[in-house]
Amino acid sequence: MSEPQAGVAVPDTADRLPRWLQAWPATVWWLGVHGGAGESTLSALATGSRPAQHGWPIPDTGGTAHRVVLVARANWGGLTAAQRAATEWASGALGDGVRLEGLVLIADAPGRLPKPLRDLQQVISGGVPRVWTLPWVDAWRLGPVEPFTALPREFRALLADLRLTPSGSAHN
Repeated sequence: MSEPQAGVAVPDTADRLPRWLQAWPATVWWLGVHGGAGESTLSALATGSRPAQHGWPIPDTGGTAHRVVLVARANWGGLTAAQRAATEWASGALGDGVRLEGLVLIADAPGRLPKPLRDLQQVISGGVPRVWTLPWVDAWRLGPVEPFTALPREFRALLADLRLTPSGSAHN
């Protein structure tokens, strides 16, 4: 699905993310749909991108749209938060100011995702334009993201798909 759909109900106020008027330019806004989703990590990896601070970045100038990527951890809480955000976007409640590029799911632990979570991920995938799944990076658990180190191929593919320039020499 590449644009909001007629007939999708606007979620209850309690299930919506806040909205922030944003005048700042960004090549992409990373919208973490819950705390600890990884929006700050992704913004550190891509030049010109910004974390959306867990709220929809609404342009303060009419006739413009921000490119937004939802970000969530691949656990039950993260997936259900992503589903609520995707439903909010699909309802058309955000107007023309948000161009949803897709959803990034970041592993919350090493290893394969359990089947119930894979099934939920599959359901959510049908409601967004694109889904990228990123692996667990143990080094980032122990210290800050270093943009001058080599990125896993899944991260490089995400940045390439979104036509983003890696920070530092993180593209190796």
